[in-house]
Amino acid sequence: MQATVQSFDAATRSGWVFLDDGTRIPFDGEAFDAGPLRHLRPGQRVALVMTDGRVTYVTLSTFPTP
Repeated sequence: MQATVQSFDAATRSGWVFLDDGTRIPFDGEAFDAGPLRHLRPGQRVALVMTDGRVTYVTLSTFPTP
């Protein structure tokens, strides 16, 4: 699933993304830490893995997801 970063808090490593349909979804530090990234910026395209309605993995849209 792909999305666009709305916000990212480097201190907590959490943030919010918009899905392509406009749905706004949060992600936590655990989901961010599961991927290879060090920082995100608003407007950046990302790929997400969701499990049981929760984001569990965040990476750049050009990187493979598990």
